[in-house]
Amino acid sequence: MITGLLEKPLFATPLVVGLLALTTWGVTRSPRSIVLFMLFQASILVLYFARIPRGPKTLLTAVTLGVLMPVLGTINAYYMEIAIQVGIFVALALGLNIVVGLAGLLDLGYVAFFAVGAYSWAIFGSPQANQMFGGSAFPLSPWWFFVFLLVGVGVAAGAGILLGLPVLRLHGDYLALVTLGFGEVIRVLANNLDKPINVTNGPKGITPIGRPPIFFAPLLQAVGIDPSSNVIYPLYLYALVLLIVGVTVLVNRRLEDSHIGRAWEAIREDQTAAQAMGVPLVRMKLLAFACGASFAGAVGVLFSAKQIFINPESFTFMESIGVLAMIILGGMGSIPGAILGAAVVTILNLQVLKGFSLWLNELRNAGTMILGYNLANLPTQLEPAKYERMIFGLILVLMMIFRPQGILPARRRTRELQEPAEP
Repeated sequence: MITGLLEKPLFATPLVVGLLALTTWGVTRSPRSIVLFMLFQASILVLYFARIPRGPKTLLTAVTLGVLMPVLGTINAYYMEIAIQVGIFVALALGLNIVVGLAGLLDLGYVAFFAVGAYSWAIFGSPQANQMFGGSAFPLSPWWFFVFLLVGVGVAAGAGILLGLPVLRLHGDYLALVTLGFGEVIRVLANNLDKPINVTNGPKGITPIGRPPIFFAPLLQAVGIDPSSNVIYPLYLYALVLLIVGVTVLVNRRLEDSHIGRAWEAIREDQTAAQAMGVPLVRMKLLAFACGASFAGAVGVLFSAKQIFINPESFTFMESIGVLAMIILGGMGSIPGAILGAAVVTILNLQVLKGFSLWLNELRNAGTMILGYNLANLPTQLEPAKYERMIFGLILVLMMIFRPQGILPARRRTRELQEPAEP
């Protein structure tokens, strides 16, 4: 019944508005309820699927992400942290979606570009650069953060081209192995470049890393608001993440509908046929690696500034696998699919599994009895948060069996995987 109402524009708009208002009110009344916050997140998904005219839907999306989410984030800072993490992984998934989803180049070392961007600001935005050049000229002013967003884009794109050059003749499993090796090389370099010249400070990591300044701080101070408060600054970081995600979505959309995007899709379908039709394989492959890496570089700069501390363990192979799982789950080559996949995986990791583990620990500490069994005797090895990778693997296996095209697949991908009609 609800599905039928969502397909009718006359009923869909008030239904979605009511759902958003109800879930927002519920979270404000019970700020610590993870279930209510998940219902609010589900209402955003309902907003996407509802048959609402483009204008009202855009307005509702802007109000939800620009007003309701910040309000809930001020009530419970943990919700704002989840929103920021979701935004970071959405941008990463959209970048990898170009390489894997559009161009069909299986990249298992994507986190290397994320690391390159993060270390580019971490080194110069902290006293670490003094270890390299001597003196006391560093860290750079926090205002340089905005310049390093572009530097991160350029450095990561250059790293993408360096990776692309030796793998131009490779595809499939061989390409995956080389990109996997590249990701591990970057991590090992970050782990060992503390001698003879201390560039990355090795496994100890780099801290403190400068945070971006609030450029409208004088206006906040004029109205009596402290810009450095624990409420204002997370909202500012959330706004920066939304801006980067918005730019990433816009660039992805433009690339997908351009002749470059069509060339990438041709390479993904059949390299030989694409080359026969005049598609320049070398240039298009390098462009795919550079474009995908550039998004990861920009997000890496923001990630290092947000965390204040980074070390090589932040950029392991499993991070690349996690981002790849996001676009497989959402639908390869699909921009909405990459966004949904990143949101689902991040929320499952940060909110569902950890929340379930905390709830289970509360029951264990209270000595709750279930079917005659005292949960106080439950071993800690059975905490759901410790089985994150197993759950992701199970989800991917089930997706490949029952819905290989993903949750929100691209239309071309859906047609490819459809069963041929009976004559």
